[in-house]
Amino acid sequence: WDVQQPEKRRHKHACTIHFILLFSRQGKLRLQKWYTTLPDKEKKKIIREIVQIILSRNQKTSSFVDWKDLKLVYKRYASLYFCCAIEDQDNELLTLEVVHRYVELLDRYFGNVCELDIIFNFEKAYFILDEFIIGGEVQETSKRSAVKAIEDSDMLQETVEEYMNKPAF
Repeated sequence: WDVQQPEKRRHKHACTIHFILLFSRQGKLRLQKWYTTLPDKEKKKIIREIVQIILSRNQKTSSFVDWKDLKLVYKRYASLYFCCAIEDQDNELLTLEVVHRYVELLDRYFGNVCELDIIFNFEKAYFILDEFIIGGEVQETSKRSAVKAIEDSDMLQETVEEYMNKPAF
């Protein structure tokens, strides 16, 4: 009997995301989240390569690309591409669902999210992502719970700002 067995079984259903990139149709990076430690120079090289690969693909081709020893799973929403790098044996369709859920969370928070929302509120986009995915694995599948945590954070931030703006007598 192998002690590692539950760990192996768990990974058959969970996706291990190495990184997430959001970029525009013009190739401008809007958000990046790395769950694998790499030097900045290597990250920049990877970003350039992946953006070029995805932007050069035909719209009608599959949203999955074998890349090095990983798989790229991407989807375009309006003017933004959402791209995840996952393990070769991970489930691509599950990863597309993860991307879609992130977009739904952004939509719910911003009300029909657009590229400008990400540009001007990138810290919120990161916060939403961190509420949803930790260490490359989905932590919160409930949209309601994730949105509630984000709203609670906003409420706390407003309370702190009000407190800080009160005159100290």
